[in-house]
Amino acid sequence: MTEPAAPGQPGPHDASPNRVSRRQLLGLFGAGAAGAAVGAAAGAGVAVAATGADAGTGAAAAAYPFHGAHQAGIVTPAQDRLHFATFDVSTTLDRDGLVGLLQDWTDAAARLAQGLEVSEDGAVGGSDYAPPADTGEALGLPASGLTITFGFGPTLFEAGGIDRFGIAARRPAELTALPRFQGDALQPERGGGDLCIQACADDPQVAVHAIRNLSRIAFGRASLRWSQLGFGRTSSTSTSQQTPRNLFGFKDGTANVKAEETKDVAEHVWVAASDEPAWLAGGSYLVARRIRMIIENWDRVQLGEQEMLVGRSKGSGAPLSGGTEFTEPDFEAEGPTGTPLIDPASHVRLAHPTGNGGARMLRRGYNFVDGNDELGRLDAGLFFLSFQRSPEQFITVQRSLAADGLNEYLKHVGSAIFAVPGGIRPGEHVGQALFA
Repeated sequence: MTEPAAPGQPGPHDASPNRVSRRQLLGLFGAGAAGAAVGAAAGAGVAVAATGADAGTGAAAAAYPFHGAHQAGIVTPAQDRLHFATFDVSTTLDRDGLVGLLQDWTDAAARLAQGLEVSEDGAVGGSDYAPPADTGEALGLPASGLTITFGFGPTLFEAGGIDRFGIAARRPAELTALPRFQGDALQPERGGGDLCIQACADDPQVAVHAIRNLSRIAFGRASLRWSQLGFGRTSSTSTSQQTPRNLFGFKDGTANVKAEETKDVAEHVWVAASDEPAWLAGGSYLVARRIRMIIENWDRVQLGEQEMLVGRSKGSGAPLSGGTEFTEPDFEAEGPTGTPLIDPASHVRLAHPTGNGGARMLRRGYNFVDGNDELGRLDAGLFFLSFQRSPEQFITVQRSLAADGLNEYLKHVGSAIFAVPGGIRPGEHVGQALFA
């Protein structure tokens, strides 16, 4: 599990060469010493490139290691903001070109996660007669807990029966388009993709800057297919975090797999070395679903009915069978009239592992509000993200939710699945084992 910088470590104004913020880097560029400073930081192999105070908020700014046994942004404590993007690889790109893109993305992402610009020249250090190497909107901002996670879609391996990159035989057997689920109203422009990048941070500008610059690096090699901004995480991935609320106003992700539950993470999240294919060991499968919430209808539902549909108290998050938020639901408990305290069609009951063969997932979803539709309703909802050892875990639970009473207020409009390679070691690029 990746860990944030410890409080009290040197900040961006300390003398240590192992702490280089974007603001310091800008000053170094002006002094003509940027290359030396960056080289010193990289040579030290530091995991934290910028900690200390954000000039605008005074909040601590953590930086998570980019390299490790697993990619960051999975069990990392969920940040507050998201920019998720998928890409289609150019039909003119060959295998070497794809590897080159992944190398360039890896190099840039490793720098961005440290709170640096995408290259040493950056936004202002290059020629006055050439476009800057970095777009510059994150100058002066700390790393803000940025994590960048890469994934490979089914069409990267084979599209229309064509093995574009000579990797079709290495496609994981489980990496196929998700089946159609009851209630799906999928929009083709909000699904699929050869590649995906998940950028999470505690500053929206930092997350957007990452996707913007990685998209720019891909120009001519891969084009943006669709993307999604998210705010207000809807799940906790660490026991150190409080349970957040979704746009229905309920606590979400109470029973989520937590990073500290290492045995459960190993069982339910990471692809094991004994699984197939071997190149995906240490990785995971990512499911992305854009779920529109019909919140105007929901807002007219009585509190008691809302709680019955969810199966939890709206205030405390406790199951309706009693106790506190983290009390295990008692699905056998009955009320005075002999009816179950937790409705059999409630979301909590249908999604619970006991009714799904023990299936669990690690969720990292986010709220979204993308303006309004033609009827004046908010285009708002949940951008659902889950990581699991096998896509079958998600499929099993989603099929159970076909009877969910909440479906009256939900519409699934976007869907995608990706294989997320294992961690990246220094000197490697993401997915290197796939091309070995």
